[in-house]
Formats: sequence, C-alpha cells, structure tokens
Amino acid sequence: MSIGHGVEAGVPRLAESAIAEDIGLLLAKVHAVGSVLNNRALGEFGLRERSYSVLRLACSGLEPTQRELADFLSLDPSQIVALIDELEQRGLVAREQGRTDRRQKIVLATPAGERLHAQAEAALTACESEQFAALTTDEVGSLRALLQRALWG
Repeated sequence: MSIGHGVEAGVPRLAESAIAEDIGLLLAKVHAVGSVLNNRALGEFGLRERSYSVLRLACSGLEPTQRELADFLSLDPSQIVALIDELEQRGLVAREQGRTDRRQKIVLATPAGERLHAQAEAALTACESEQFAALTTDEVGSLRALLQRALWG
C-alpha cells in the first residue's frame, strides 16, 4: 500500500486542492497509512506501534529511562508505564535501577524481547518498503534525513 494507494485511478481528485500542499496534512496522511501497515504487521507479534517503539528503544543499548521514553515518544508518562507493564508481563523488557541515578528506572530488553524485536523489525522494514515503493532508496534516505533534521536540528 504505497502512499497513493486506495484510489482506483491513482491520485485522488482532491489532491489538486491547495490543502494537498500542506506539510502537516501530508505528514499526517503518511503516518496514517504507515500506522495501518505497521500495526497489521506487528499484530503477528502481539505488538502495536507504541509497544514496538518502547521495545525498540529498550533494545537500543542506550538504557532509556521511563521519562526519556515518554519524552521521546511524545506520550504521557502513564501511557509509557502501561506499555512497559504490558511488555514486562510478557517477559520482553525489565525495569532496573538507573546506573547513575538509582531513583530512575531504566528499561532494558530481555533476551526474549531482543528476539521478538528482531522479527518485528524485519516485518516493519518490509512495510516501509511497501509504503514508499514509489520512491527510490536515495529518496527514502533523503526523506528520513530531512525529517530528522526538522525534528532535532
């Protein structure tokens, strides 16, 4: 399902309107299409985008704290706690005391979490290829770099 899919004749008629040039709308539509694809693929692993994001960060080796996860993923801390609780109950992540600040809780993947992450990551790579099939590999790389720069400078 590339970005333009869902319309029989290719580009929808309303794509000719001025709002079709609005970056916010374009980003929202890209996200919506991607979320459908991603959540469909992640369902096979009992994950959704948010829980996968927490698991991926837990596998990063960066030892994120619960607060960092909430801030980075733009979620309320209570949402992060619920996501971590779910992953922890499944044996995919564990909370440990922070290495520099024992009051903080860091979130680390378990070996089972690392295995599941690797499988889910492969499925999401396929989703990204499907979603951006109309773009070249270089264009996808440029899009990623531009979005990263827009977010973090």
